[in-house]
Amino acid sequence: MKSLIKILITCICFQLSAQSVISGTITDSKNNPIEGANVFLDGTYDGATSNTAGFFSFKTNESETQSLTVSYISFETYVLSSDVSTLNNLKIVLRDDVNALDTVVLSAGTFSAGDNSKVSALTSMDVVTTASALGDFVGALQTLPGTTTVAEDGRLFVRGGEAEETQIFIDGIRVFTPYTPTTNNAPTRGRYSPFLFDGITFSTGGYSAEYGQALSSVLLLSTIDEPDQEKTDIGILTLGANLGNTQKWEKSSLSVNASYINLAPYLAVFKDRNVWKKPFQTVSGEAVYRYKTDNGMLKLYSAFDKSNFELTQEDINSPEGLDFKLDNSNLYFNGSYSAKLENKWKLQSGFSFTHANNSIAIDANNIDNTENSIHAKLKLRKSFSNRFKLNFGAEYFATNFNETFQNDFVQPIDYGFNNNISAAFTEADFIFSKKLALKAGLRAEYSALFKEATISPRLSLAYKTGAKSQVSLAYGDFYQNPNSSILKFEQNLKAQQTQHYILNYQYNNDGRIFRAEAYYKNYDNLVKFDTEFASFDTNYNNTGNGFAKGLDLFYRDNKSLKNIDYWVSYSYLDTERDYRNYPTAAQPNFANKHNVSVVGKYWIENWKSQIGLSYAFASGRTYTNPNETGFLNNKTKNFNSLSLNWAYLLSPQKILYFSVNNALGFKNVNGYQYANTPDVNNNFNRRALRPAADQFFFVGFFWTISENGSGNQLDNL
Repeated sequence: MKSLIKILITCICFQLSAQSVISGTITDSKNNPIEGANVFLDGTYDGATSNTAGFFSFKTNESETQSLTVSYISFETYVLSSDVSTLNNLKIVLRDDVNALDTVVLSAGTFSAGDNSKVSALTSMDVVTTASALGDFVGALQTLPGTTTVAEDGRLFVRGGEAEETQIFIDGIRVFTPYTPTTNNAPTRGRYSPFLFDGITFSTGGYSAEYGQALSSVLLLSTIDEPDQEKTDIGILTLGANLGNTQKWEKSSLSVNASYINLAPYLAVFKDRNVWKKPFQTVSGEAVYRYKTDNGMLKLYSAFDKSNFELTQEDINSPEGLDFKLDNSNLYFNGSYSAKLENKWKLQSGFSFTHANNSIAIDANNIDNTENSIHAKLKLRKSFSNRFKLNFGAEYFATNFNETFQNDFVQPIDYGFNNNISAAFTEADFIFSKKLALKAGLRAEYSALFKEATISPRLSLAYKTGAKSQVSLAYGDFYQNPNSSILKFEQNLKAQQTQHYILNYQYNNDGRIFRAEAYYKNYDNLVKFDTEFASFDTNYNNTGNGFAKGLDLFYRDNKSLKNIDYWVSYSYLDTERDYRNYPTAAQPNFANKHNVSVVGKYWIENWKSQIGLSYAFASGRTYTNPNETGFLNNKTKNFNSLSLNWAYLLSPQKILYFSVNNALGFKNVNGYQYANTPDVNNNFNRRALRPAADQFFFVGFFWTISENGSGNQLDNL
């Protein structure tokens, strides 16, 4: 018995002598002790928790090389692999977790919408419930600062840039013809249904090196990755009807959407200033197919629409009016594939094809044009750590444009161009801490048409000034080839250029967002010509230039007032250009110096209703009065419009929707048309260019049939 006791004592003593003490102190980067950090050896039960002084200590029987792990919320996990005998009296400094929600965000020039954004100035539902938007995502974005009110056009004009300077991408792939064609003084609309997208990023400047051929802005639309359920959406509208259906399988899903619009019944009740021979009508369809692979996702998106109309518009130089007829068809296909590869690599690739055809008749002149465009793109991204990420890629754009012009006096004339552009880009994200981040990129492009190469550096820096606030800086060079209205006549040109300088301040606190952004844009190599309109016998060059500078303010609050969500935006714009046929530098006629937008939404529980309003103000735009000396020497009166809407929940899946644009009937003027020749008193007569209708009324009934019996087309209503 005594021998057994001696053996046990010897074993215990040997075990105690074999134990090692692991100890140390844990602090943050400012040398503050961290209490409650978990410390342990991987693959064992040996560990401890740090005390108020950040000190920890525990014993282990393990030997040789082991991995010591230290973890604490909002800090990066720390791992040290070493011999156990060296794991004592350690001084461990934990770094901030840069993936945390309170980490600085690179936000200069960018508004985001959707659940995939850390800071979302708009939500997806805002697109379809903003009173003035009429269900068009472009209309909703026009309530944000940086946009200019050009009511008769309907496209995005951003920070002193023309509409062509903003490019739209779906799942990272270019959309070449994003708007339905129209005629003068009749606003267009975006082609694509907002119900198929769950993420929207609207960059008003300083955007990533991944995107090119855009002088002013990019709009990025992301289709839904995975629908939540199978459903059928039915819409009956004053203008027509739409029908959508979503099907889900184990690894795939399909969403389709079709609509038919015809203005004839509406115009029979609400006459406008045009004489319609054939009111506008369009049939369109969209489809998104998604397939999940083991490590990625394939998306196939397609959209088709066909529209036509014929009307006679008032013209001061033609007593009978100006006849205009248009037939358009547009096909767009977009395929994208993304996948997670080994060693934290990620692949993104895509391809798009556009076929667009227009047949236009303006009095006796007939114009037929066809555009075929493709975009192919490949991008790789590598996460070396939470603090350093690198992406690089290449893409190719190709456009073939052909047009034929003829009338009773001219034999058919054919003209057009091929515009092929190759590009490569690289960009790195450096997150130095939760307070400081940098994005640096470089883009190179080669235009086969111009035989010209361009290099575009892009930089963005963000610093967190407080728990809820940050400042950002951005700089970038941007190039874009002239559009088809120029290139179809002249190809001996070069790319137009801008430089962006942006300073941004942002405050985000529990449903309240405030943004202030100052910017300066310098334009160079703009196209000039020497005739009233671009045509066959015009002389062209790249000697144009200009600038745009201003201040954008934005505030949104959905917390302070119960059941009320509102945002206010203001833009100040100072811009001049010497381009096109301008005889001197001047404020272009599409630019407003002041723009104000107020949007409010109020949920009334007892009525099961959401009431909304949208007010827009824009200061007058320039025009040339030939009865006075000077160029662009006068301004229109200020623009005002108050739009109202009401969404009534008949049942969880049935919504009745009413809206009226310009409810107070403001008599807005978009500009003036002057006679070509003076009267007997040597005075040029004029007519005001008024909207075709001062007001627009809309009524819609939306019915969703789904698995859970509760979802509807306005998901949050």
